[in-house]
Parts: sequence; C-alpha cells; structure tokens
Amino acid sequence: MTAPAPRTVRVVAALIPQPGQPQRFLVQQRLPGGSRALLWEFPGGKVERGESDEAALARECREELDVELRVGPRLWEGRHAYPDLTVELALYGATLVSGEPRPLGAQALAFHTPTEMQALPFCEADVPLLDELLAGRLGAPT
Repeated sequence: MTAPAPRTVRVVAALIPQPGQPQRFLVQQRLPGGSRALLWEFPGGKVERGESDEAALARECREELDVELRVGPRLWEGRHAYPDLTVELALYGATLVSGEPRPLGAQALAFHTPTEMQALPFCEADVPLLDELLAGRLGAPT
C-alpha cells in the first residue's frame, strides 16, 4: 500500500526592493513552532481558492506585514516537494505603496542583498529562486 501523495499548495512571494536601495530586498524569518520554523523566506503566502496570485500576494502582505503593495510581473516559478506538502511557488516583483513593513506574521524582517541572503538558512523552496537572484537572472521589479 502506498502512502497518499502530499497535498499541493500554491504559494506566492514578493521580491520587494528597499525604498532608495533597490539592490536590497525584504525577507522574513518564519515564526518558531510551526513548519519550517525560523527559516527565512520571501514575504507572501498561500493562494486561497478563487483568488488570483496578485490578490493573494497583496492580501498576505497586508495581513502579515501591514503594507500595501503594487504587484508587478511574475519573475520566477518553481515547485518543491517537502515530505508533508508540495509547494508551487511563484515570485512576483512588487513595490511598497504605503506602510512600513512590520513582522505581524513573522519572527523578524530584514532588507538584504542577495549576497547577504546566502548566509541565512532559507526554506528549501526559496533556494532556487535565491540562486536565480544571485546570478542576476531575475529582472528588477517594477
């Protein structure tokens, strides 16, 4: 008897440059106690049924960062299978429209360059997109 396949979730993330320092991007540390506790990731979250990627990203950043975003183009998409679930991850360029990011749904927030991000323990699903960012293959968000 085979085990059931892990569930698949659609997750969206934002590549948000720091105002005035476009080479630094916002990353967040996951809360302790949950899945992938204390690992770093790009801000975002799960897409709910009937919701567009862009609407989900704007909602998640309102709820977890207390900011309003302008969501730009999709920059990257990938898939990662964890033991407990499969993540379909899409990264969108985004800019802050209003608000100062606050860690409402995270342990910590920071703006880092891609090189600085290499020293942080990232969620496995985010590692390929971080590699693309480091290599300069992701366009600047609009």
